[in-house]
Amino acid sequence: MPLVHLHVIENRRTPDALRRIADVVQDVMLEHFAAPDRDRYQLISEHKLGHIIAEDTGLGFERTDDIVVVQVVQQGRSREQKQALYRALSERLHSETGLAPTDLIVSVAENTREDWSFGNGVAQFIAGVL
Repeated sequence: MPLVHLHVIENRRTPDALRRIADVVQDVMLEHFAAPDRDRYQLISEHKLGHIIAEDTGLGFERTDDIVVVQVVQQGRSREQKQALYRALSERLHSETGLAPTDLIVSVAENTREDWSFGNGVAQFIAGVL
């Protein structure tokens, strides 16, 4: 049940281009994070120019205003799955949308089954519905 939050600079991409980025991210989630079909929870936030500040952590990257920050909240993925996710997102977003690999930042956060409710005020994992 990955919850994916995509952060971009506003007015840099068309709605179709944003959807393409979201679709690529979802394909990678299905392929490398073993997300079930129809398990798609994505938020796209557009920030004013200057409202994403992303330096290079001393790595020598030159970032542009095309930056995409991907935050993934998930449970139970292995180190190998996470590394495969980082690699695949970088490669696929570059090849399919033209995003420079240095303009992609990915962060994966862990939570537990009890941290989810998919509606109706019920923790479906705890209730045994899922």
